[in-house]
Amino acid sequence: MKILLLNPNSSATMTKSMELVAKSALATTTINVVSYTAPEAAPISINNDKDIACSTVAVMDHIFATQTNLQQYDAVLIACFSVHDLVHKLGALTGKPIIGLFEASILTALSLISKSEKWGIVTTGEFWEQHLRDGVNDFLGVARGVGNNNFAGVYSTGLSAIEFHRASEEVIQSKLATAVTRLLESGDVKCVVLGCGGMTGLEQTIQSVAAKVLGHEKATRLYIVDGVRAGVAQLYFAATTRGMFRRDDGVAI
Repeated sequence: MKILLLNPNSSATMTKSMELVAKSALATTTINVVSYTAPEAAPISINNDKDIACSTVAVMDHIFATQTNLQQYDAVLIACFSVHDLVHKLGALTGKPIIGLFEASILTALSLISKSEKWGIVTTGEFWEQHLRDGVNDFLGVARGVGNNNFAGVYSTGLSAIEFHRASEEVIQSKLATAVTRLLESGDVKCVVLGCGGMTGLEQTIQSVAAKVLGHEKATRLYIVDGVRAGVAQLYFAATTRGMFRRDDGVAI
């Protein structure tokens, strides 16, 4: 199975870190992850709606200009934690399973918690708080502004995606700890979603914060969802099982 990990920003460093996680996501040798970094016309860090739109145009133009053959891939992972236009635009071109980090993380989080438990998102800048809250409601078919009993909300660190690779470890740890603490103290949160591709690899930091806030025993039962791992898992399932749910034998139903 061949998965295209498509990073819509122009940071090759971020692509590499996500690629390493994607390749180790599942204990199988049947997955081949091929990475793509958006051209220089795309922003180096996606921090708002303008960046999402710009990265969409840059990637689409590049794919058409280079005549990239998307049909060679069994699935595509849009490696940006946002409501990104590339998910449906490229999906319309390929007809193959395609998902973003955002959508994959929601599906994964909901599969891990019980009806009475909550999940929430820790993200980068303040812009994402409203963007992702609205995105969750839209994805779940709930009117914007309406609460969700299982969703604890979005908590930002104030750092951009690229700053998670450039800022000092001390700054990252401090900002992340504050956001995670706020989320966990909101009550009965059993799953923390990393709301940025640049946060990949920070699970241990969140686990340490959780131990201080919840105590060691409860912290060990906390789920921490990395969107890249979730995306690979969701795509693997979709690509390998879609034939089970499709009637293409010509039998009238």
